[in-house]
Amino acid sequence: MGLAKDDLVLEVGRDSDCDSTLRDQLMAITGTKFLEGSTSEVVDAVIIWWRDGDGDLVDELMDGLTYLSETGPIWVLTPKVGREGHVEPSDIQDAAPIAGLSVTSTIALAKDWTATRLVARKAGKR
Repeated sequence: MGLAKDDLVLEVGRDSDCDSTLRDQLMAITGTKFLEGSTSEVVDAVIIWWRDGDGDLVDELMDGLTYLSETGPIWVLTPKVGREGHVEPSDIQDAAPIAGLSVTSTIALAKDWTATRLVARKAGKR
């Protein structure tokens, strides 16, 4: 996921269904605890645990951008196909450009979770 030692990560949408092993591994890489909720820190990455029915993804992405460094990614973690709360990839692809983001990759991250990496779109040259 491109995380490095001392990276600050904002985590949104954590619940009992989240993969605790994955979370522990990511925190071991960064050596920091995830920030939750409102923070005044600029973060290196945002992780959003997102399920069908969680609300408006565009709003959540915009909120995540508030705290994100210029070069940091937003990772949207969604339940895999066949799992409760599965989100269609097209839902993320539709929400990303509205929030000013581009989808760069999708990976199978854990047993029950898929991660989609979003980054800020570059301004076009004039």
